[in-house]
Amino acid sequence: MIPFRDNIPSRRYPVVTCLLIAANVAVFLFQLTLSDGDLQKFVFTYGVVPARLHLIADHPLQALNGTVVSVFASIFLHAGWLHLIGNMWYLWVFGDNVEDRMGRPGFLAFYFLCGAAASLIHIAFNVNSRIPSVGASGAIAGVLGAYLLSYPFARVLTLVPFIIIWPVIELPALLVLGSWFLIQLLNGWGTVAATTQTGGVAWWAHIGGFVAGMILLGVFAQRRRARRHTWEEEY
Repeated sequence: MIPFRDNIPSRRYPVVTCLLIAANVAVFLFQLTLSDGDLQKFVFTYGVVPARLHLIADHPLQALNGTVVSVFASIFLHAGWLHLIGNMWYLWVFGDNVEDRMGRPGFLAFYFLCGAAASLIHIAFNVNSRIPSVGASGAIAGVLGAYLLSYPFARVLTLVPFIIIWPVIELPALLVLGSWFLIQLLNGWGTVAATTQTGGVAWWAHIGGFVAGMILLGVFAQRRRARRHTWEEEY
């Protein structure tokens, strides 16, 4: 399912959401200027490589510093145009309302914490992996988790691919984001059962970010006051 927009207006312009999108695009454009060799070095330096922690015994400070830096830097790196556009699209559709709910400073802190939690969960489930993990999807998964708890019955205009018929219909956020999370869970458990290690989607980063977003919502959410009634009165 591909969401286009929701029916909840924001009270304020989503400055942080727009700045995060701009930063991701800027870093990706920088990646495009690198040669293949330099790009590979860049990704391995700033992407999350779980096996890097194996160096702790011999080079503890270097290994920890490299891991901490990559946990936060990796959320601005992307593997291609589709990867970037998909992530930024979800951030644009759902980020404004979560930013509105938390306030700008709170939302920024929330975003980075969700990204960090996503990376740590990815490391825990792929501890021997030497494949760098990059992308904002773990942090954005946190935004989706917070949105789901905040506005479960918001209506989301969604493209639903179904064989040769692709209708665009309004669905509750509970269905759109709940089904998204279920897909992550199913694929995540599939990777646990796999006997070989391959690159691809970091399912457990998505799962970890989503759960972190649901948990951290209670820490960062501001009281909605009168705004609560502006959209709930429609249902």
